[in-house]
Amino acid sequence: MPSPRLLVIEGNTPATMAEHVSYGGTPASKGYSDLLRELLPGAAVDICTPADTTALLPKGESLAGYDGIAITGSSLHVYNGGEEVMRQVDLVREALGTGTPLFGSCWGLQVITVAAGGVVRKNPKGREIGFGRGIRLTEAGRKHPMYVGKLDVFNAPTVHLDEVEVLPPGATVLASNATSEVQSVEFRTKGSIAWGVQYHPEYPMRELATIVRRIGLGLIREGFFADETDMKGFAQDLDSLDTDPDCKRLSWRHGISRNVLDKKLRTSEVANWIDLQVLPTRVKRGRG
Repeated sequence: MPSPRLLVIEGNTPATMAEHVSYGGTPASKGYSDLLRELLPGAAVDICTPADTTALLPKGESLAGYDGIAITGSSLHVYNGGEEVMRQVDLVREALGTGTPLFGSCWGLQVITVAAGGVVRKNPKGREIGFGRGIRLTEAGRKHPMYVGKLDVFNAPTVHLDEVEVLPPGATVLASNATSEVQSVEFRTKGSIAWGVQYHPEYPMRELATIVRRIGLGLIREGFFADETDMKGFAQDLDSLDTDPDCKRLSWRHGISRNVLDKKLRTSEVANWIDLQVLPTRVKRGRG
C-alpha cells in the first residue's frame, strides 16, 4: 500500500519567506510539513508555492491524488488581489472540487472562504496578535469532530489583521470570540469538505516570537507595545516558553494555558483532521 500523500500550500511570497528566515524563523510550509509528518509518520508531504508566480502548480488529477491538502498562513491580503493572491484562490477552488480534504490556518481559512464564494475584509476591530483569547465553540462546534478533546473555551496562537465577512454557501461557523465572529468554519462544497481556523494550531511559541520581531515596528504603531524594548521582551518570553513550557512565571504573566503550551492539545485540530478526514477518505478511495 502506498504511503499517504499530503500537499502543503505555502501562502507567502518568496520575499516574505526569506525575510521570515532572516529573523530566525522557519518557512510556514516547512513547519506545517514537519508537523504533518509527525502526526502521520511515513507520510510523503509535498509543498507548492503559488505566491511564487514562476512556480508550476499541481492541477486536476494530481490534486485528487493527494490524501489531504493543508494551507498555511500568509502576510498577503486576499482583498488586494493580484497574481500572488489569485493563483492561490484558483488553486484552492480547483482543490475543492476534487473530494480531497482541506485544512486551512488563518490565511488558509480566508482563501478557502473566497474560493468557495465568500468575502474577506480587514477586521474593523483591528489586529489579533499573540493569542486569540476566549475562543468559544458554537453549538455546532461542540459536536464537530475537529474539536474532539478540545475545551469549549480556549486560547490559541494567532496573528491576523483580516477576517471572514461573508460566509459562502455550505459553511458552518464552529467557533467565535470577541475579536472575530468567525474563528473556525467547516465548508461543504460539491466536491470536498474543508476545515478552516482563523488561528494557528501549528505554530510553536518560537514562530510567534519571530513574527513579533519581524513586524514589531508596526505592532508598536498599533499600540501593542510601548517601544522596541517592550516588543523584544515579549518575543523573548515566547522563546523562553518554547524552550520551557512549564515556566509558571511566564505562563502566568501572559495568561497562557496548557491548551497552548501542550503541543498535543494545541495541534489537536490538525491531528483530528488527519484521523477523521484524511485517513477515512484515503480508505474510501482504496488507498489504505
